[in-house]
Amino acid sequence: MTTLFSKDLATKKINVTREFAAPVEKTWKAWTDRNSLDQWWAPKPWRVETKYMDFKEGGYWLYAMVGPNSGEKHWAKLDYIKILNLKHIIVINSFCDENGKTSPDAPGMDWKIVFSASTAGTKVEVDITFASEKDLKAMLDRGFQEGFTSALSNLDELLK
Repeated sequence: MTTLFSKDLATKKINVTREFAAPVEKTWKAWTDRNSLDQWWAPKPWRVETKYMDFKEGGYWLYAMVGPNSGEKHWAKLDYIKILNLKHIIVINSFCDENGKTSPDAPGMDWKIVFSASTAGTKVEVDITFASEKDLKAMLDRGFQEGFTSALSNLDELLK
């Protein structure tokens, strides 16, 4: 399945849409279960290690993106703001240290992830809003589009 990726610098937004050949319930679980996320969230050859996850409003997911080179880890945290079961998840995604302390220099991103039934199975739409155009450009320069597209391909494989 194809990942549709659009960016709008003027509104500081990225929109990503992807369909999966799996029912909404199975796709939702892959986005909300730490063991599932550890299997697909990182683009290969990277992997994810979850340190802590409490999937509920007010909870958070603290994880490391672990690179193929020894000692290569980048920490991130998703704060769960709003969850409507099997419909959508709203999070604040930020870079942090291994204890979840957010880095003031790293761009924070507001994500809304929407799940809906489709003829293929499930359509997932991800709207990401940045604080500034500069932050959006910085994420794109880091390879966000390629990395997230790759991770969504991992999810497609996991759901088969």
